[in-house]
Amino acid sequence: MPSLRQLLAAHSPLLLLDAASARVQVGVFDAGPASNLPLSPFPARWQTSDEEAGIGVFRGIEALEVDLNAVRGFVFCEGPGSVLGIRTVAMALRTWSVVAPRPIFAYCSLAVVAESLGRREIAVIADARRDAWHHFQLGGTLRRVPTAGLAGELVMPENFRHWSQSPPNLTRVPYSLADLLPRVADADLFRPTDAPDAFLHEEPNYAAWTPQIHRAPAPR
Repeated sequence: MPSLRQLLAAHSPLLLLDAASARVQVGVFDAGPASNLPLSPFPARWQTSDEEAGIGVFRGIEALEVDLNAVRGFVFCEGPGSVLGIRTVAMALRTWSVVAPRPIFAYCSLAVVAESLGRREIAVIADARRDAWHHFQLGGTLRRVPTAGLAGELVMPENFRHWSQSPPNLTRVPYSLADLLPRVADADLFRPTDAPDAFLHEEPNYAAWTPQIHRAPAPR
């Protein structure tokens, strides 16, 4: 998987959309043709919004005066996080790609946080509902863990919604991509995709149903 530095060198201007948390983040990167351009300070402009994704994403693009026709690549967070927000972004990317196909790259929210912290013993978690948590550690894979299985040092990104009761040893950490991404610019965190969507641990399994005609009760 490519790093952000490689994406900037090959696909600038690059538009990043992240609606995984309650705070929508929109970033525009234009690193220019030089592949060795320093990433601190970042060659980026940012807009954030606490409005719901269907409004915040597009107002962010408007506020940054993004020319979508000039964008050469898209980056988005596929989760974990708000499924509605992520799918709102994915729908926009699919639509824009029909009009003008361009490369799309997905990243994992928890992996970005874990990579920025740089400590294998820290687990980054987010609510997966039904008393379970998305769980990621450096050197591992994203998995779903029941609350009873959580142990060690735990952190959760700020502005991520949760429904289960937080474990007592949980610490909140910032989820500001303007600050996080320069720290992980050379990490291989970005996955190319031609079908942007929200991350799922497994595909939904639907129960079979045989339709039946409703009939009046038989007379007694």
